[in-house]
Amino acid sequence: MKKIIYFFILIIFFQAAYSSSSVYLMLKNSEVNVRYGPGFSYPIKFKYKKRFLPLKIVDKKENFRKVIDFKKNSGWIHSSQLKKNKSFILLKNQILFSKPTKYSKPIAKIFSGRLLLVKKCKLKWCKIKTDKYEGWITNNNLWGSIE
Repeated sequence: MKKIIYFFILIIFFQAAYSSSSVYLMLKNSEVNVRYGPGFSYPIKFKYKKRFLPLKIVDKKENFRKVIDFKKNSGWIHSSQLKKNKSFILLKNQILFSKPTKYSKPIAKIFSGRLLLVKKCKLKWCKIKTDKYEGWITNNNLWGSIE
């Protein structure tokens, strides 16, 4: 009996330790309060003013999510201000191509720190949209969700 209990404890431990699937959500609105704690009674720490900004979920408590952004800022946001979607921040400059190959026509140079919305991904390429540009970039040096 003890062996079975130890076996289940071991399985739970490995699932928690090796579940590397990070959850990313993005901001639903163009102005979102970030709080010191998981509740409306906690004071506002700062405000995000960028719609579609990707955020990594690191903890949850009731209807609040503790998030961290690509600059390592963290705080608590109400879940109604977040939505599932695909967006990411570019960490290094890249060229935007018309097709998913480096031999296709270059459209624009996209600079690091740029917010990109993902249309779809294939192998090592993602079709993205940013302002008036739409095209393909390689899916490396990105922060956020591409899946």
